Amino acid sequence: MIKMASSSQTGGTLFVVTAPSGTGKTSLIKALMEKETDLGLSISHTTRPPRRGEENGREYHFISVEDFCERKERGEFLEWAEVYGNLYGTSRQAVLERVSNGKDTLLEIDWQGAMQIRRLLPEAVSIFILPPSIPTLEDRLKKRGLDTPESIARRMQTAQKEMSHASRFDYVIINDEFDTALFQLIAVVTAINCRFTGQAHRNARLFKQLGVA
Repeated sequence: MIKMASSSQTGGTLFVVTAPSGTGKTSLIKALMEKETDLGLSISHTTRPPRRGEENGREYHFISVEDFCERKERGEFLEWAEVYGNLYGTSRQAVLERVSNGKDTLLEIDWQGAMQIRRLLPEAVSIFILPPSIPTLEDRLKKRGLDTPESIARRMQTAQKEMSHASRFDYVIINDEFDTALFQLIAVVTAINCRFTGQAHRNARLFKQLGVA
């Protein structure tokens, strides 16, 4: 059983963001990180090859299948999942150290990993990003220029299954207009950070001066 201090004790919050491929999740997270500079992004490990423009240690830690399996056997992953034939995993040590030290952290993972996190760390805040429609999602996948027609068809089928789990998340954001979706994503992070427990931890001296119990 994983043990860690809750956010009420440390002030650190773990945010988990999930969405089907092509929903715009990565762009939203990038924009969020530019606005919320105190929010740290956990870099996952994956066995898939880097895409054009990706760098090891920035988008992902790119490792071999053998290395991934060895790390998994040693219990180094807080969660892991197989997606489209590739393995993805989140470093247990990196995440737990950040949150235990009171630092807000964001995970960009699939729904399987999100459910693992939810079971292990129920205080984590989960967010699911939906497309405005099925045709829009398919059109966005085509415009990315990263997938074959066969791959797009497979991703659309997978997306339907993924979206069926959205009700198990704390918050749902529909990415129709990017600026609106970003505003809502920032609003979730801001609201969570304004909870009494988090504010009391981050502003302990002020709370003591004001006599706020």
